Amino acid sequence: MKKISSIKSNNSLEFESFALEIFQFQAKNNLVYSQFLKLLKINPLEINSIVDIPFLPIEFFKSHKIVSSNSKIQETFLSSGTTGQTQSKHFVTDVSIYEESFTKGFEYFYGSIKNYTVLALLPSYLERNGSSLIYMANHFIEKSNKPKSGFYLHNLDELAKNLIELDKKGEKVLLIGVSFALLDLVESYSFNLKNTIVMETGGMKGRRKELIREELHHILKEGFGVDKIHSEYGMTELLSQAYSKGNGIFECPPWMKIITRDPEDALTTLPEGKSGGINVIDLANINSCSFIATQDLGKTYPNGSFEVLGRFDNSDIRGCNLLLLK
Repeated sequence: MKKISSIKSNNSLEFESFALEIFQFQAKNNLVYSQFLKLLKINPLEINSIVDIPFLPIEFFKSHKIVSSNSKIQETFLSSGTTGQTQSKHFVTDVSIYEESFTKGFEYFYGSIKNYTVLALLPSYLERNGSSLIYMANHFIEKSNKPKSGFYLHNLDELAKNLIELDKKGEKVLLIGVSFALLDLVESYSFNLKNTIVMETGGMKGRRKELIREELHHILKEGFGVDKIHSEYGMTELLSQAYSKGNGIFECPPWMKIITRDPEDALTTLPEGKSGGINVIDLANINSCSFIATQDLGKTYPNGSFEVLGRFDNSDIRGCNLLLLK
């Protein structure tokens, strides 16, 4: 199969053709997905459009081994999860596809990572094993090849000092951090940044009261002295990321696409502009499952961008419960 980064648009016939090719491959080679389709009484050969592809509920990554390849597992990415929760596991048989996806995906929106000093403030992820976000950030830090690039766990004094110095020198900086840690930083130090991209990856992880995005971004903009807060939309179960450059509207790389589903009927897709459950097509997931029904709520726009509006409450996830496999 072709490289995902060769795809130029997620609204193209090329994308649809590749997605359908991957669907047929996974319907045949992914045992869990194959059972899922049989349970729905769906004949894969009758699927001729991406809007008709059934999306696997993301919860299956917690209870089943979702693989479409017989190759050896190279990496196992684990979701954070709170104490007592079952973690999602993403078994990756070809980590080079993940590296291609996050490298080319970042370049698609921001240019080469070599142009940036990468300051990573990801304490809750760094303190555990198996984080796909840490894998990506570590790769960015190494590829940036800048002396100040690195992870900053609890050494906020050093981070603040480097951030201010680099920004004053006019160097391009990417500060990528989990929400609660970025809030900790702006509560302790004052900034007026001109050359820094501040990117939040979401998640209070039980460390703070959850804030709506507008409130979080307002506090961070004031604290860092920037006009916009960028955001990354990714998860353990996906090998691609979408990015927002500050308006809460996310854009996908060409090999990733968002489709919304009816909250009352998981197999019915919704038109653009209607709020519903977020389904993700991630062609980088070729060796697991490329068609994932997430627990996020959102809506899509005609240009392929999307907005995240919140999450389903467990009691709101309808149409998926009957699909649990034994």
